[in-house]
Amino acid sequence: MIGVGTLPPVIALAAWTMVMWAWMYWTRIPELDRAKLDDAALSLLTKEKLDALLPPQVQWKAHNYNHLHEAPTVFYAVALVLALVGQGDGLSSVFAWLYVVLRVIHSPIQSTRNRVKLRFAVFALS
Repeated sequence: MIGVGTLPPVIALAAWTMVMWAWMYWTRIPELDRAKLDDAALSLLTKEKLDALLPPQVQWKAHNYNHLHEAPTVFYAVALVLALVGQGDGLSSVFAWLYVVLRVIHSPIQSTRNRVKLRFAVFALS
């Protein structure tokens, strides 16, 4: 098909979001077990109270996962429209891949050391 070059980056970013989902739960569930919270207690916690119980390094992964659902929404819409109207190849595809690469670079920055200035620079470039 011609003009659908923006679709592979859409799939790649969706896949990356699932990687971050797995990493978030891989670190979050052991911390919840350490806090000895059962399902009933967890269901009553607000986001703020849950964040207060978890170490920052665990919170950062959850925050990044949430950001991967917030910031890229316009990207998904534009990339899909470009593909649907046959304008997803060429420069559109290059920019779509650039956006995905920058979001993938942003994730470990936020999820490991959370250096805000560096994180913001990568975010601003995307």
